[in-house]
Amino acid sequence: QVQLVESGGGLVQVGGSLRLSCTASGSISSINDMGWYRQAPGKQRELVANINSGGGTNYADSVKGRFTISRDNAKNTVYLQMNGLKPEDTAVYYCNADVRRIGVLFGRDYWGQGTQVTVSS
Repeated sequence: QVQLVESGGGLVQVGGSLRLSCTASGSISSINDMGWYRQAPGKQRELVANINSGGGTNYADSVKGRFTISRDNAKNTVYLQMNGLKPEDTAVYYCNADVRRIGVLFGRDYWGQGTQVTVSS
């Protein structure tokens, strides 16, 4: 089995910053894409940012210039640095990873439990 655990969420004021972390553990052979999604109350889950195994990144238009995604392959960890936070960033943030397990020929998606980010005005 594979487990993804997020941390770093919290309550911040408008314009503040947070750094989210997500670490994968278990019988892991390799990890391809990793990403962050978020879900606000009453809305569908949406992609915030993702990063491939080579370091290539993609961001939602709403966070470009404010958020930065990165990864540490040796630690099986992905980060999301969030600056200039706005009230509309308030959501539960979920980590996602395409993981290939030891002894398995294919990869599949795994999800973290989510971490709450609240931006107050």
